[in-house]
Amino acid sequence: MTAPVLVIDTAGPWCACALASGGAVQLRSQAIGRGHAEVLAPWVSALLEEAGCTPRDLQRIGVNVGPGGFAGVRVGVAFARGLSLACGAQAVGIGALDAWALHADPERAGDVFSVHDARRGELIWRLFRKGRPSGDVERGDLDAARAALEAVPGGRLAGSGAALLGGPAFDPEPPIAALLQLTRAAPDDAPAPAPVYARAPDAKLAGGIDLA
Repeated sequence: MTAPVLVIDTAGPWCACALASGGAVQLRSQAIGRGHAEVLAPWVSALLEEAGCTPRDLQRIGVNVGPGGFAGVRVGVAFARGLSLACGAQAVGIGALDAWALHADPERAGDVFSVHDARRGELIWRLFRKGRPSGDVERGDLDAARAALEAVPGGRLAGSGAALLGGPAFDPEPPIAALLQLTRAAPDDAPAPAPVYARAPDAKLAGGIDLA
């Protein structure tokens, strides 16, 4: 695929977007914590202008669907779906665990235990073997995650929960290259992106109705 591809990652502590076009990758990325909605649209507009593209030139829009920060994931997915409707590009959802696994093992040569710190003592993880998911996404406490990891001797740790299991500290940079690669590789009939939340929001509407 050579047509311009846009990727968005607002699932972590950063706001990031990148445009791959004509063999070059333009990037905007900053650790902002919150306020993704205010900066994302201007950044995407600037990337398109710098690359000499219009939104209708985009072929795909990839977005990190989480798990990650609740508000950030919602902003990124809503923006990708809205832009897709406006310009006709296909919007593709990329799981955070998938992106971190490829980021940690770009050669797809070994086993990667990709794990998200869901806070409150919970972890969400998935095992990848040579770049392919092995088994379902699992959730549990620290002891359960340690037990699952012990079944993967020599496996590499990746993601926001890696340090809790003795792995490296969380990489402060978004996995942009992995998101671009996974977006390009997604099937043509991939469903529209939908948020993957670590848990339901604490806030509720009047009458106790869940927001999710």
